[in-house]
Amino acid sequence: MRIAELEQRTGVSRHTLRYYEKQGLLREVDRRGNNYRDYPEPAVARVAMVRQLKGLGFSLKEIREVLDALRDDRIDCAQGAALMAEKREAVERRMAELSEVRDLLAREQRKLEESAARSRGT
Repeated sequence: MRIAELEQRTGVSRHTLRYYEKQGLLREVDRRGNNYRDYPEPAVARVAMVRQLKGLGFSLKEIREVLDALRDDRIDCAQGAALMAEKREAVERRMAELSEVRDLLAREQRKLEESAARSRGT
């Protein structure tokens, strides 16, 4: 498939797809005689996996390492589990930070609402 179709099917811009290709995340790309890129059907799933792993906080380097291990059929389950645990802990830390920010915003909102009510005389 051409890049326009991959872009449409994945919701990822062609600029980002080309970047993924340069970073070694999309290696299964052929060039046609007219020098157009020809993406195989599995590229759709590969892009979805990249997006999912990015959403989980993986760096592109880490994603490339995971994809390379999958390509070479050399996934080490213990290392994979440790990596997932590390990312999960990072997500939990971020959630705790966001919870603190949410609580701070709620307190400040209440103070402002109370101040506004006092200035209205209610």
